[in-house]
Amino acid sequence: MSQDSPAAYLFGKTAFAELERFVDRSTLFAFDFDGTLAPIVSDPDAAGIPGVVREELSVLAGMAPVAIITGRSRSDALRHLTSAPCYLIGNHGAEGLPGWKARERVFIRMAQDWQRQLDELIPARSRGGVVVENKGATISVHYRQAENRKKACAMIRRAVGRLVPPPRRVRGKCVENLIPEGAPDKGTALKLLMRQAGCARAFFAGDDETDEDVFRQKAKNIFAVRVSRKSGSHARFFLKKQLEIARLLREINRILGRS
Repeated sequence: MSQDSPAAYLFGKTAFAELERFVDRSTLFAFDFDGTLAPIVSDPDAAGIPGVVREELSVLAGMAPVAIITGRSRSDALRHLTSAPCYLIGNHGAEGLPGWKARERVFIRMAQDWQRQLDELIPARSRGGVVVENKGATISVHYRQAENRKKACAMIRRAVGRLVPPPRRVRGKCVENLIPEGAPDKGTALKLLMRQAGCARAFFAGDDETDEDVFRQKAKNIFAVRVSRKSGSHARFFLKKQLEIARLLREINRILGRS
């Protein structure tokens, strides 16, 4: 589907029938965390997966391989999970992939160097609600708490433009994500996990700009859904709101239960 083609509401008759034909127990089911499995909250430390979503996710994990691919670090994500899924990939795809340990160490050193540079480019006294979060393999610069978000965003972008080596910058919701060149994005991570799990097809649900790396995939063996419709998104299907994730999981479990 091209970027200009209208996305289809997943629970519409035609789109849902396509989902029913696509998924089975050999499908890899992958999900973003914040804004997808867990509602977006002002304090990231307070994020949590609702009980009904947690229960349905557990049922799904008993029938098929499940992955969480999140912008959080793996250790941070684990604090918000009662149990780890089959695959837990952190830092937008840069952490936790099987066989990538040596390259992860390179990404970590790069992020540490960026943090030192940012401490000089954006001194603590002038941050005004801007928070630099070193997540290990990547850096996230948040400005949700800034009094003037537009001004804070401009300040961050000026500083990021001076970083050496230059990062791959992905804008999120009141955050600039700084990712090392060569680090796998979520789309690459999903494909690598499919190979690792021996799955010929994958289902993915996400809500953020970093999830567009999955939505842009042209492969017919990836069924991708965006939480909350957005103009310009490459996702073929969408949910109206995060609360529909529980229904989505329940329907997937019902489909797999028949097979």
